[in-house]
Amino acid sequence: MQVTEILSEGLKREYRIVVPATDIQGRIDEKLDEIGDTADIKGFRRGKVPRSLLRRRFEKSVLGDVLREAIDRSSKQAMLDRGVKPALTPQVDIAKFEPGDDLQYTVALEMLPEFDPGDVKALKITRLTADVSDAAVEKAVAGLAEREKNFVAAAEGHEAEEGDSVRIDFEGRIDGEAFERGTAEDFDLELGSGSFVPGFEEGLVGAKKGESRDVEATFPEAYSDPRLAGKTAVFAVTVTDVRVAEAVAVDDDLAARFGMADLAALKAAVRERAQRDYRAASRMKLKREILDMLADTHDFAVPVGMVDREFDSIWQQIEQDLKRTGTTWDETDEDEDSAREEYRGIAERRVRLGLVLSEIGRRNNVNVPQDELNRAMMNRALMFPGEEQNV
Repeated sequence: MQVTEILSEGLKREYRIVVPATDIQGRIDEKLDEIGDTADIKGFRRGKVPRSLLRRRFEKSVLGDVLREAIDRSSKQAMLDRGVKPALTPQVDIAKFEPGDDLQYTVALEMLPEFDPGDVKALKITRLTADVSDAAVEKAVAGLAEREKNFVAAAEGHEAEEGDSVRIDFEGRIDGEAFERGTAEDFDLELGSGSFVPGFEEGLVGAKKGESRDVEATFPEAYSDPRLAGKTAVFAVTVTDVRVAEAVAVDDDLAARFGMADLAALKAAVRERAQRDYRAASRMKLKREILDMLADTHDFAVPVGMVDREFDSIWQQIEQDLKRTGTTWDETDEDEDSAREEYRGIAERRVRLGLVLSEIGRRNNVNVPQDELNRAMMNRALMFPGEEQNV
């Protein structure tokens, strides 16, 4: 086998490889002998079929497999001899091959960069810890009771106030024009919940059952639909019902609603859940700090192909989000070219951090169990609905 390096530019490498005809022919003969050992050919016993006959019948069919195996074997050997680790699958181009001649091809690739990940033991980080206070537990249990409250019909003539629930029909208009998702009937809204456009709930305080009024509300500048962001709408609202809340006592009956034996068990469960949330938040903060430290202390060239692949994944999700909301780039606050540049920088950072973490794991003999790997792959796939197989 003859190997000639024809490109060495940054992380890019390209080699011209020549596999002797004798190697190709030898492997063809081995394949034909394997076929001869099992083939049923009229007039011959297994293993006794002349190679000349096998060649006429089967050489063309085995040639493709032989060439693929020769390319795979010789290219891997060439990279192994030179200490080159491909970042992605190398691109192969067969330059010349005729039966009986040498196999000549080129293989182009980007190699993984060589770098020193440093001593992770030198990183100084602080893990935050916190105990769940009794006051926090009491507040959380009170929140559960609040969510379990019942609404009953208000007295005749009752004026709606914060905490009441109103059932309404409404139609919103901006500059006199109705807009998408701006109309509803029999819509239940708890006043003071902050679940509607700012100003809308406040505009219904004091309303009575059967009353109609116009309510003015302004969509936030950061509203999810850019077509409505920052705009003021006038809603024609009819109140069809007003209901008041009945408080739920914090007692064993409340605990039973959540499948707990008593109030003490409910509080214990709430405390444990809060403690898990604290630990998860601490872990997430610790992870961000570590990644930021590693990003700040490493600045080496990364394979363009890996960055392209990561960027494509990010950009696909962005385009899906725009399509889902029916938004175009002209309707956003960001220029598409600027966004591409920003997210390409994010993609490059992710690739670099991935390489650093991989090298740290290799040097410290860190192995990820298959079940953890499967869970991570599933979580990643769930980020791209409809594209699970591709992920």
